[in-house]
This record gives sequence, C-alpha cells and structure tokens, in this order.
Amino acid sequence: MEAWCLHPAKCSSRAKICGVRAPRLHQTNQMTPRLKSGSAWRARAARVGEWLPRSRWHPAVLASVARSRKTEAWAVAFSGGVDSLALLLALWANFPERRAKLVALHFNHRLRGRASDADAKFCQSICRILGIRFRVEKWRDASALASEAAARTARLGFFIREMTQLGAKKLWLAHQQDDIAESLLMRLARGSGTGGLAAPRPVQAMPDRRQHLRPLLTLKKTEIVSALKKAGVTWREDATNAGDDYFRNRVRRSVIPAWEKAAGRDVLGGAALARERLEEDDVALEEMVDQLNALKRGTLDLERLAGAPRAIWRRALHRWLLAVKPETDLSRQGFAQLLLALEAGRNTRFSLGAAAFAVIREGRLTLKKSRALSI
Repeated sequence: MEAWCLHPAKCSSRAKICGVRAPRLHQTNQMTPRLKSGSAWRARAARVGEWLPRSRWHPAVLASVARSRKTEAWAVAFSGGVDSLALLLALWANFPERRAKLVALHFNHRLRGRASDADAKFCQSICRILGIRFRVEKWRDASALASEAAARTARLGFFIREMTQLGAKKLWLAHQQDDIAESLLMRLARGSGTGGLAAPRPVQAMPDRRQHLRPLLTLKKTEIVSALKKAGVTWREDATNAGDDYFRNRVRRSVIPAWEKAAGRDVLGGAALARERLEEDDVALEEMVDQLNALKRGTLDLERLAGAPRAIWRRALHRWLLAVKPETDLSRQGFAQLLLALEAGRNTRFSLGAAAFAVIREGRLTLKKSRALSI
C-alpha cells in the first residue's frame, strides 16, 4: 500500500503516516512524491464510494442535489485532509455523471511553510489522477499570527471568486459530526442563539443563490477515517491540529474527550441531534418574522410586531440592522438596550455610534444619519 511522508527530511524511509507503512518513496529534496498508478487510485476512490454511499449522506443535501441542473459545476473545498479527501472521492465515486463538472478548490494558507506547499501538490496530483479540475490560490496576507477568523474569511473569499468565474452555485464542504460538537461548544461560549447553534447546516443558503452543502454531517470522523483506511487511501495531516494555539483545537483535544467521559454516552450524536432541532426551531421563528412582513424599505413597523414573542422582536431588529447597514459599533449590551426601547414603543433616538441614530417615532423604526439631525 503506497503512502508518503509529511516530513521526508526528518524521518526514516520506513516512517508511518496515517496508520499506513510507507515504502521508500521520498527523497530529502522532494516534499510530495509523484503519486503512482492512476488506476489503483481510481479503484481506491471507488471503494471509498462503497463505504460512504449516498444513502449515508444527509437527506437534506440529497434533496437539494436532486433539484440541481445536471450541467451545473460543483465546487468542492479540498484541503487534502482526511475529511475533504473523503468527500472528494465519495463525490467522484457516487456521481460518475458529474465528474466532468467537479472543480476542487484548494486555498494554500502558507502558514506551515513547505508543508503547506506539499498539501497543494498532493491535492493537485489527486485531481490530475481522477480527472477533476483543480484551482489553487496562495494567501498573500499569510502570517504566523493570523487568526482563525482571518484565515476563514480569506478562504471563503477565494471560494466565492472561483465559484463566480465557474458559474457554480453549490460548494461542497466536508464538515462532520465532530465539527458540529466543536462548533456548538465554541458558540455557546459566546452566547449564540438558535441561528448560531444550528451551524454547520447541511444546506446553507448564501448570497447570490449560492448554497453550501455538507453531506457528511451524519458521520463521525472515526467513521470517515475508517472508510479511507479500509479503501487503502492516505491523506495529508495538518501539524497545527496537534497544538493548542487555536480555540477549536483546544475544544477538540481537551473539552470533547472530557465531555464524553463525563456524559458516558455518544455526545457527538447528541450534539448532531440537538443541532437538527435547533435548526428546526430557528427556521420556524424566521418564517414567523416573514409572515409579519414588518420590514419595508429600511423601516421597521413596530405595530406589526405587537404581541409577538421577544425572539421575533430580536430577529426583526437583526434584519433591520442588516437592511440599513449603519456604520456602528453597537455592542451586545447596546443591542439589548435598543431591543428594550423597541418593545416599549416610546418615541426615542438611540445612538448607533458617531455616524447614525436609530429613531423610533410613531410606531416606526428608521435610521437617521448624524449630520441630518438637529442637535
């Protein structure tokens, strides 16, 4: 079984990677050896499809795919790690009629030096073997001090640009049940509501009619790893995942195991079920806001919200802020105060910062620029 070493300059020629013994494939000046035997890799991809058939994917994703045009390009986020590789191979195996429409997108964060470049070469080699189009971008603003949020924003920007060029409306992402539990705990720490706690969603609506699809949310990481090992597939490992520099890593390495031990049950499955129910509740609340039809052309009609639960008021205020897009530094506490003012319904002027005010007058909420107000 072929494999390759992540650190050829440091290890012996019989080093192990991802549980597979590697033969003498690398040299000290070669970060990622040339992948051999395209037919062998295609056979392995087919086996991954057998272990991860469409019947095991999230049904909401399958329903969305059933409605998509057959000529539509599918973009796939592909890092080279176990999850994204499993997703790419499973798509290739389970949708043979779509292979010509698959486009793998790889964002090189450049945070791990030569190892990051080796990831890109590995991903390109896999795509070349399987006949999948491959696009890559290097992060120009890479820094060892870069935050998770900055890296995520840069990566998403790359995906959007490429999808726009391709005319693609669907981006496939490899999140699984471990990611659900980690995201749930991270968002609980900052006080998220049902909308935030329902992430990551299997089908996520994005601007410009784009969708993010996450078919593997029904699976645990151990199941995905097992499928690739049984198929004889190896993958790239990000060494930073073994550290504690990032919040998600600390949750994954320390909090989840302690949670499982304390609960004595399947917390990953429980978190996934909770996420499903939170999404149901969030969708129901959003539909209630839609039915009230209180927001029109930047004005929020408070009379239409009269008698509604606070959750509806909160969502309506969020929508208003997104609609008027004030230049504001409104804090969580400030938002709570503005919400109380709305519920009281008294005429008032609420500062949103140096540039604008929220004005409540005669049962309406509107935005006024500071220069337009007489002080």
